[in-house]
Amino acid sequence: MTVFAAIRAAAEQVADQAAFVRIDPAAVERCARAFADVPVDAAPPDPAHHHLATEEETLAYIVTLDAINFGSGWFPFLRKRPGLSGYFTVATSLKEHFEREGPFSAAALRALDADAVTAILGQRDAGPEAQALMEHFARALRHLGTFLEQRHAGRFETLLASAQGSAAQLVDALQVMPYYRDVSRYGDLDVPLYKRAQLTAADLASAFGGEGPGRFEDLEDLTMFADNLVPHVLRCSGVLVYDAALAARIDGGEHLLGGSREEVEIRAVGLHAVERLVDALRAAGRSEVSAQWLDSQLWRRGQAPEIKAVPRHRARSVFY
Repeated sequence: MTVFAAIRAAAEQVADQAAFVRIDPAAVERCARAFADVPVDAAPPDPAHHHLATEEETLAYIVTLDAINFGSGWFPFLRKRPGLSGYFTVATSLKEHFEREGPFSAAALRALDADAVTAILGQRDAGPEAQALMEHFARALRHLGTFLEQRHAGRFETLLASAQGSAAQLVDALQVMPYYRDVSRYGDLDVPLYKRAQLTAADLASAFGGEGPGRFEDLEDLTMFADNLVPHVLRCSGVLVYDAALAARIDGGEHLLGGSREEVEIRAVGLHAVERLVDALRAAGRSEVSAQWLDSQLWRRGQAPEIKAVPRHRARSVFY
C-alpha cells in the first residue's frame, strides 16, 4: 500500500466512525456540479510572494518555506503585512531574506534560533503567542538542517534526487522529521495525513512547471492537503456538517486540541469528502480531475470575504 492509499483508507475509516463530523451526500452532488465546468489547470507560480530564481535557490526556498508552513492556530497573533494573510506574510518575509542573503546552508539552518527567525519574519513587535510560533519555526528549521546533513550530504538537490521522481518517496523521506510526522491516534486507528509533506511535492511541481525538481510521476495520487481552510470551505458549502456543540465551539473562537477526536475528524472527514467529490466529478465524465486540483480550487474559494467572515476551526498544531 502506498502512503497515499494509506491516507485515503484511514480517512475513510474515520468518516465511517465519526461522531462530530459527517458528509451530506446531497451537498456533495451540488458541490460537484459547481465544479463541473471549471477547467483543470496547473497552479501558476507566485513570484510576488515566493522566491523563484535559479533552480538551486528555488528548490531551497520551497523546501525551507514548507518546513515552516504551519501555525494557522497562531496566525491571528502574527504581525501581518498589510493585506497579507499569515502564510503570505511568512512566505514574503522569507522570500526577501533569500533575495538579500541567498539560501540557507544545512549548517546555517541548524544554527537558527527563535531570535533569528523572529527577525527574518518581521515579528519583533509581536506578542508572546507569535513568539511561541517563532520557537516552533526555529525548531523545524533546525530539524531540516540536521535532516539534510545526516541523510542528504547537506544538499537540497540530494534530497530531491533520492525521491527518484516519486512524490510518495518524498513524503516518506520528509516524515522522518518530527514536525512532518503528521499521524494522529483515533481510537485504535493511526491516521496519517502528511499535509505539509504532500504539499512540498505540489509546491515544487508548481514552481518548476512539472519539470526538473518539480517532476513527479505520481503527482496525481496526492490527496487533499488536510488543514483548517479546505474543511471550512466544505462546511460553508454544506458538504461537511458539524455536530451542533462542535459548531458552537468553533463559531465562538474556541481552539481545538490538536489530535483530539474532533480535530482529527474535521481533517480526515474533510479529506474523505474531497475523495467523494472527485468520484462524483469523474462519474460525470471529468476523468482528469484529481484531489490535488480540487484542493486548490477549494483553497482559492476560501479566500473569498464571505468565507473568511465565518470562523474556521483553529488548533495550535505544527502540521498545518
